Order: sequence, then structure tokens, then C-alpha cells
Amino acid sequence: MARRLQPSLGEIGEAARALRTGKLVAFPTETVYGLGGDATNDRAVAAIFAAKGRPSFNPLIVHVSNISAAAQFAELSAKAQVVARRFWPGPLTLVLPRRRDCKISLLATAGLDSVALRVPAHKIAQTLLMMAGVPLAAPSANPSGRLSPTQADHVLSDLGDKVEFVIDDGPCAIGVESTVLSLLEDKPRILRPGAVTAEEIAAALQEPVEIAADTEDVAAPRSPGRLVSHYAPSLPVRLNATQAEPGEALLGFGPDAPKQALNLSPTGDLQEAAANLFAMLRKLDDPRHRGIAIMPVPETGLGLAINDRLRRAAAPRAM
Repeated sequence: MARRLQPSLGEIGEAARALRTGKLVAFPTETVYGLGGDATNDRAVAAIFAAKGRPSFNPLIVHVSNISAAAQFAELSAKAQVVARRFWPGPLTLVLPRRRDCKISLLATAGLDSVALRVPAHKIAQTLLMMAGVPLAAPSANPSGRLSPTQADHVLSDLGDKVEFVIDDGPCAIGVESTVLSLLEDKPRILRPGAVTAEEIAAALQEPVEIAADTEDVAAPRSPGRLVSHYAPSLPVRLNATQAEPGEALLGFGPDAPKQALNLSPTGDLQEAAANLFAMLRKLDDPRHRGIAIMPVPETGLGLAINDRLRRAAAPRAM
């Protein structure tokens, strides 16, 4: 079983030493807990895929400490520099052309000529990156396709025997994964919605931003989180419900939700709803229920990211 570490410099240093020797460490970010391994170490990256049971064609996000570190691995166009300066550190992942001399494992990038990079804003993640001295491939610390972890206990429950350490710094502030923005072509394109919205990116770039369709390029995705069935509890999920059917648990949203429902945000606050999403789905994913009914969430701002996760949670499961 993984050892739970406190967010002290001494224990973060112990985790950093484990990462340099190819071990896996789960750590908090502002979005969700990540399953970290040395992105330049093929064996460490392979261990991430094995721990998650993740399809090898699904690329990993690589975490780096700053823009200069990102430039060691990817070609940063003028557009990339604009959005990086505006949103890094923060919940935005950039999919960029891979440099010819890039040392990141090809397994981490699914053999593609692109790489997905992020600079996390969380102080523990930043300290770990600095002390480890290597880029960290770090998908969400959960079995592939299942609910993402927003607390250390979620990681210990899901992957406790597959990681060396879990650094516990309490619940994640945002609660859904980063926005993934592809800058591989002329038109900026969001591959996965997240906390940074299309409107914010468009304002920074002063041009429109496209949003990829839910089912686009899922056979060979350039971004994590693009599989049709993803972020899924074990129970069936029914969307746009007004009430629970017999045997179902109800996940509500807003002031009109039934009082007995678990409510993402009684006031209709999308930021609160995002932060609660995965933890509440986990709570309702109980064999005493036959399914989970979920009330509508507005398709605006952070609601785009919430609904993206919910549609994938409700999609037919791969057999």
C-alpha cells in the first residue's frame, strides 16, 4: 500500500527522489490528483499505463515547472507564447509540436509528433517538479476511464498498491481536469473543455477558438480524456433528469433540486459544482443503487467542462 506523505519539504523531497529512480508518486494539483512518473523514463511511463490500465494510444499530459522548461520539449509558436504567458501556471494544457531533440518518452506521447504540456499552479506540484528536476507525466491518479480523484483518499482507494507515495494536501480547488488546447494548426482548437474557457482563450489570442466534437479523433486521440466512455462510475448514468427513478440516486444542481438529492451546488455556482463533481459521483457510486440520475447543468463557462465529463460518464462502456 502506498504511503501517505504530508506536504512538508522533507517528505516532498522523499517523493522527488522516488520519482528520479523511476517510481510513481501521486500528487495534488489545482485540478485533480495526478499519477506522476519521470516523463523521460520509458519504464516509469510504462508503469503509469500499467497502473491505470490505460490504452497505450492515449497520450499523457506532461507537467513542467515553467515556460522555459516547456520550450525544451516543444516548439512554442507566437500563439503558444501568448496563451502560456496568460494562463500558466494554471489549468491549461497545450498540445504543441514536439521538438526533434525532445527527451520525453515516445510512449508518453503515444508515438505522436506532438506533446501535451502543462505548468500546474499548485504549490506542492511546483515544489515537486523543482525538487525532482525532471518533467512529470501525470494523468489523473485513477484507473483508466473511471472517476478522477480530487482527494488523496480517492487515490489510496483506487491505486494504493500501485504507487510508492501519495502526497496529501486536501481536496483539489478546481475539481475537473485542465482545458486542453491544440495549437498544431492555424486555428486554435479545444480538445477537452476545462476551467479555462474558450472565451478566455479567444480574448487572449484575439481570434475565435474551435471546440472539437465529443467523438472526434477518439480512435487515435492527441489529448487525454477524448475516449467516448471516460470519467465513468461503475453504475449507469442518466443525464438531464428531473427526478430519480426507483432505485436511482439523484445528483442535483441548483436551488430547484429535491432536498434529498446530493447537490453539486445549491446556489447554481458552476465553480462549486466542478469542485464537487467527482467526489459526489464517487459517493453515489454505491451498489445499493441501480444507477445515477443527474440533473441538467448549464452549458456555459465551466459548465462546458462539467457536461463534457458527464456525457462521457454516461456513454456506453467498452466491453
